[in-house]
Amino acid sequence: MDPLGGFEVAPEQASDRDVAALLDRHFKLMRSQSPAESCHVLPAEDFDGDDIHLFALREQNKVLAIGAIRLFGDWGELKSMHTVAEARGRGVGRAMLTALIAQARRLGLRQLNLETGSGPEHLAARHLYESFGFEVCDPFGSYVTDPLSVFMTRSL
Repeated sequence: MDPLGGFEVAPEQASDRDVAALLDRHFKLMRSQSPAESCHVLPAEDFDGDDIHLFALREQNKVLAIGAIRLFGDWGELKSMHTVAEARGRGVGRAMLTALIAQARRLGLRQLNLETGSGPEHLAARHLYESFGFEVCDPFGSYVTDPLSVFMTRSL
């Protein structure tokens, strides 16, 4: 069985037109759902560094999802996981998360962390992460406790 469900996931540049459009869409959506001080979405220009690996999931060359891993020594943080609304419910998010976890292992990371929203609009994302073994944890890195954030972690 194909763990990616027939989707193609590959490294991408934030400057790719389709990827940039989805990063922008994600950025605007996240900013509309949380006040700036509680919204930790990265702007597109932050994806150019050596410390971040950006991926896109495509079907018939159309970008359906993006996701990234930001490196912090021997652990990483999932960033900007986003599936286009038109493709939700088809296993796209599961395929992207499967690919990101596999990439984290290839990079030799021992742990993946993430921050997501605590509101109802983020419930499906939290359920997805839980189904992959992520557990709620304390804030990590430079994050602080925030009632609008949920922090999760998973060993690899």
